[in-house]
Amino acid sequence: MPVLVMKFGGTSVANIDRIRRAAKRVGVEVAKGYDVIVIVSAMAGKTNEMVGWVGEISPLYDAREYDAVVSSGENVTAGLMALVLQEMDVPARSWQGWQVPVKTTSAHSSARIEEIPTDNIMQKFGEGMKVAVVAGFQGISPEGRLTTLGRGGSDTTAVAFAAAFGAERCDIYTDVDGVYTTDPRISSNARKLDRIAFEEMLELASLGAKVLQTRSVELAMRYNVKLRVLSSFEEMDDNAGTLVCAEEDIMESKVVNGIAYSRDEAKMTLISVADRPGIAAAIFGPLAEAGVNVDMIIQNIAEEGRTDMTFSCPVDQVLRAEKALNAAKESGAINFHDLVADKNVAKVSAVGIGMRSQSGVAAKMFKTLSDEGINIKVIATSEIKISVLIDRKYMELAVQALHDAFELEKA
Repeated sequence: MPVLVMKFGGTSVANIDRIRRAAKRVGVEVAKGYDVIVIVSAMAGKTNEMVGWVGEISPLYDAREYDAVVSSGENVTAGLMALVLQEMDVPARSWQGWQVPVKTTSAHSSARIEEIPTDNIMQKFGEGMKVAVVAGFQGISPEGRLTTLGRGGSDTTAVAFAAAFGAERCDIYTDVDGVYTTDPRISSNARKLDRIAFEEMLELASLGAKVLQTRSVELAMRYNVKLRVLSSFEEMDDNAGTLVCAEEDIMESKVVNGIAYSRDEAKMTLISVADRPGIAAAIFGPLAEAGVNVDMIIQNIAEEGRTDMTFSCPVDQVLRAEKALNAAKESGAINFHDLVADKNVAKVSAVGIGMRSQSGVAAKMFKTLSDEGINIKVIATSEIKISVLIDRKYMELAVQALHDAFELEKA
């Protein structure tokens, strides 16, 4: 039998009624002849509640016990989903990560999947089981301890299972009905995309779009897993949602396919740094060791052997970055006159695989922002992306203006 993977997010399994609704969707796919692997998240709000409990006990908690606590939400949902399916006369059972087993690294709270053996579940399919309900977001380390994959990890679990089992498709059910050209809450002209390339989705996810976890898109692209993002609250339709697929599966793509944004950014500038070989490594090495996620990097023109170095990072990592850089200065590894942090910036990005073969995108983007009186602080580009840092108060205006300028409301 062909295998289909279906993943249901927290809002889709928030209560028993919603679990029943999700189970009916699973039953429809079983009736079509699929062996189904269902990946479930914890009920909406439960993981946050458990994270709060752990933090209340100690901010310096044991990450192994943190994983033991927060992974339990998915176990509850998996058992409830299996029970509902059994009441529908669909042969189903639940699986926790260690029972599969989902083998991961030992990096507690941010583990990576290393292997998913298929023998156990395939044996049960052969014995007549039609649905394996697997607790997402979790696995087991080489030491035999429970691990979790980081927030949004159930998406990654679903894609990894689809790759391991050679699934025909991986359906991600959430509270939105697909991937949009931008956030519909900001632009009323936002349009749902029928298809989007892996690379575009990866850029959108990494730039702030919350539809899919970045690691899940990376896995899907690496193993060519077709992803479909759709709402668990809409009527079932074979053409529903957005298909995330290889570029060659898309007939023709627009030059720009989406406008993404990240509200919580910060711009940090090291003023008057020595302009010498190795200075970049001396700066960004300590930041990496401190776990600071650096994005855009700009080095100014040197004057009299000194230069300024600017980079962006999430605003909640500013204190960590300041601590790491000041420690490096005290140790003599680097020397700078001042460290300035601007916590009132946002990142806005235009994304599209069509940029590879079309010129003028940057010019159009910059002129559009200029016409709106929006000053650009930092620019970064890739083959299919242009990102700018701007004052946060202009973020929504920038998103709306760029969405209109590139006519993304048109199919």
